[in-house]
Amino acid sequence: MNDTPRIRTVLSCTLLAVTVTAAASACAGSDDHPLSARAYDAADQLAVSAPGDGTKADPEKPLEVTAKGDDGRITDVTAIDASGHHLAGELTADGQRWRSTAALAAGARYTVRVATEDEDGAPGARTFTFETAPAKRALTATFGPEAGTYGVGQPITADLSLPVKDRQARAVVERALKVRSTPAVEGAWYWVDDKKLHFRPKEYWPAGASVTVTGNLDGLKVGDKLYGGASKALKLTIGDRIEAVADAGSHYMTVRRNGEVINTIPVTTGKPGFSTRNGIKVILGKEYYVRMRGTSIGIAEGSSESYDLPVYYATRVTWSGEYVHAAPWSVGSQGVANVSHGCVGMSTGNAAWFYETVRAGDIVRVVNSYGDTMDTFGNGFGDWNLPWAKWREGSALVEAAGNPVAPTEKARLRPSI
Repeated sequence: MNDTPRIRTVLSCTLLAVTVTAAASACAGSDDHPLSARAYDAADQLAVSAPGDGTKADPEKPLEVTAKGDDGRITDVTAIDASGHHLAGELTADGQRWRSTAALAAGARYTVRVATEDEDGAPGARTFTFETAPAKRALTATFGPEAGTYGVGQPITADLSLPVKDRQARAVVERALKVRSTPAVEGAWYWVDDKKLHFRPKEYWPAGASVTVTGNLDGLKVGDKLYGGASKALKLTIGDRIEAVADAGSHYMTVRRNGEVINTIPVTTGKPGFSTRNGIKVILGKEYYVRMRGTSIGIAEGSSESYDLPVYYATRVTWSGEYVHAAPWSVGSQGVANVSHGCVGMSTGNAAWFYETVRAGDIVRVVNSYGDTMDTFGNGFGDWNLPWAKWREGSALVEAAGNPVAPTEKARLRPSI
């Protein structure tokens, strides 16, 4: 066997490597190439709009870096705040001026690195820092509910410290309010009014999900002389999927956990003139004892509909007084007829079981009642009664015909039992 061709190939590759290395060495060792020179201090060739005497810059004004004279030009500018956010900007074609195109953050510290070259192509550099003045008005967001474990229907709320009416400003706020869920969900914010937003997924939260809410508003320019402030993050855990369906026609409530029926309970709902609201309601909380009086919702004391009763195992579903609760006085009608003043009543034993089984954020849905549909806002959480397409129209980030934002609906007073 003749190995000569292989040896020649190896020798050729070796010679090629030596040649390339020599060429690279010659390039790197050349003192005449302008790129081989150490970057000079370009401070004297640049003018910057940011104050250099420790005075804080006005965040309402753009940052400008300008080349002095005609013997050099700016090749690149990078401005980064302490949080790592880059400040967008634009450099003129002749390299004589760079100007920020995005708003500066309020109360922020920026590090700016400027690269230049002189008329011979030699590189220059300058690095400087400056701070912006804090906002005179700071917009913050307070998230709800409190940290804890909730049912799959629990909406997220954001209460703003200042009203935001302009749609563009609302879009800025919305982009800064981040909701992250594991597993991930599709969801959207809805502007209930100028100072309140609700967030819900397209479908109920997945059972067992972890949810984190953050408000990345700090220093962010929201609108004219309005900047964001720091907001406390919120973490929630989602429990099992508990759904109770109260059928006012059959007079029974069916309770499911993760899709499996775990109880069927005879109930009574609102009688004619006091019909229970239809639709999806989210449990707001639980009260072991409540004193329920007709006078609190407009029924005259001493009238035929008047009542003043101690009520136990009361699970609240509206702010105006609808509960799922123990009603031992109506046991004979439960499973047979609707005799309450609007609440879902059941025996004390069944009410105690329901009270212990559910938590805030779980779902109670009423069907086949003669009552109106649960309000979307203003009387608890009726968020799920709004179709997803309509819900999306309440976001400032969604383009829709007329961009409607539904007003807050006032709670309709209803009898409490």
